Amino acid sequence: MRTSTPQIERFLDHLAAERGLSPHTLAAYRRDLARYGVFLAGLGMDDVAGAGEEDVAAFVAHLSASRTAEGKPYGTSSVARAVAAVRSLHRFLVLEGEAGGDPSAGVVRPRVHRTLPRPLSVDEVARILASPTGGTPIALRDAAMLETLYGAGLRISELVSLDVDEVDLEEASVRVMGKGSKERIVPLGKYAREALQRYLANGRPSLASKSSKAAVFLNHRGGRLTRQGCDRILRGHVRRAGLRKRVSPHTLRHSFATHLLEGGADVRVVQELLGHASVATTQIYTLITEQHLREVYFSSHPRARRARAVAP
Repeated sequence: MRTSTPQIERFLDHLAAERGLSPHTLAAYRRDLARYGVFLAGLGMDDVAGAGEEDVAAFVAHLSASRTAEGKPYGTSSVARAVAAVRSLHRFLVLEGEAGGDPSAGVVRPRVHRTLPRPLSVDEVARILASPTGGTPIALRDAAMLETLYGAGLRISELVSLDVDEVDLEEASVRVMGKGSKERIVPLGKYAREALQRYLANGRPSLASKSSKAAVFLNHRGGRLTRQGCDRILRGHVRRAGLRKRVSPHTLRHSFATHLLEGGADVRVVQELLGHASVATTQIYTLITEQHLREVYFSSHPRARRARAVAP
């Protein structure tokens, strides 16, 4: 059975060429729209533009009742993401003149419960960053990687795609290409700058090979470090730091933003540093700092401490 249609393929080409989406985001669109294409084909429909509101609603209901390859039910966020992809596809067809209307416009998108990210404390971050020790190429690389992730608040995709000419040690900054192919300059703090300087001078040359090209962060074979490789390295240092919690590269990004706001940074500045298109995305971190302030207040102020249960 066909998992795509010419309309879906044209839309994916549009996303890649016109909107400059990352390969990771494009892959998510492709998966979601492939499911939509299979569902419509099961209804005997080869033309996506011929779908009606009832067809889109039936797809949402079908997806909500389905299970993943691992046997788990689709989460609300996965269903909402698929609905967003279907809506974008139908809007594209309307703009291209291939459809007279958008059948997804009236379909209710599942409401996703917004969970607050769980940042690390400053002490926990310090313990992780202190884990790489010694002057071996691998230790120097790990130290530079961790300091850059936290010190610049980069996405993991931005970190592993960094090239040498995008690192300016004199200006203490890195030039990164974020979501939607939007470029931004992010400053580096003292520790990140010094860690990168040590790695580029004394670590990277020993790891480099013909396949390295301009990549900053290299694996032990000399190739560009992958997202999965970076995640494994971080998990190893989390264990060595004695932390019994799940910490991902994105956790360090969350911690970067939270610690900036707790230190008094303006939310608009944090938005620019993170590369968020909307300040609403950044404002979730203000909720974390407010929650933290409340916890400190209720646990510390003598007239605000929550009452402890009194034994009978």
